[in-house]
Amino acid sequence: MAWWIWIIVGAILLAAEAVITADFYLVFFGLAGLLVGLLGVCGLHLPAWTQWLLFAVLAVAGLLLYRGPLKRKLAKVDRAMGPELIGETASAQAPIAAGARGRVDLRGTAWDARNDGDTDLAAGARCLVKGVDGLTLLVRAE
Repeated sequence: MAWWIWIIVGAILLAAEAVITADFYLVFFGLAGLLVGLLGVCGLHLPAWTQWLLFAVLAVAGLLLYRGPLKRKLAKVDRAMGPELIGETASAQAPIAAGARGRVDLRGTAWDARNDGDTDLAAGARCLVKGVDGLTLLVRAE
């Protein structure tokens, strides 16, 4: 395959990882595509089967070697953020039904939130942060 096809495929996979939550699977396939394309740019013309084999080996090696440590490192960041936000008061940007998702304002920033209480939250209603799930605040009416 032409080197520029690998570059495009790699860029599309990296962009897809940025847009959707793929848990860092697409990052390594995207980087592998970019690396195979870079070899072509450098003048190394490999047969198509070798390019595909190199792509697969690089992607799988990246997944096995780096995905776990990367996820653990980012999970530590999430855990460190949670305790300091629990107990704070936020305000709903729009109505959030019980059990539903919405957006709240906290410390001058808009956050994704899930209403874990039994009471619906009206727009502008004050709510208490009871927990953090990734980047989503778990809130209840005050």
